[in-house]
Amino acid sequence: MLEGKALVDDTDMPVKMQMEAMACASEALDLYDVVDSRSIAGHIKKVTNFGFLSLPVFLQFDKRYGGGWQCVVGSNFGCFFTHSKGTFIYFTLETLKFLIFKGASSS
Repeated sequence: MLEGKALVDDTDMPVKMQMEAMACASEALDLYDVVDSRSIAGHIKKVTNFGFLSLPVFLQFDKRYGGGWQCVVGSNFGCFFTHSKGTFIYFTLETLKFLIFKGASSS
């Protein structure tokens, strides 16, 4: 599991939400090879609270905090996005970077 291995590069999430995001990422790394970024991101999108796999609920965050969450995983990527305040985290775990955020509403 995490054991202090995750390094948060930037975030505006509440601490509890940050811990959930990093725990999901750590669990995914336990299940998939580090080079399989697609499966890792997919796992993060499917995990529900306490790590149980269940309905394709799009990330536990969709269920707990409303829809629209996105997950990007890789060792080398660039992006430009707009997110809802308090819903962004960018962190490193092992050799991968994780970007999780909720898209901003268009209103």
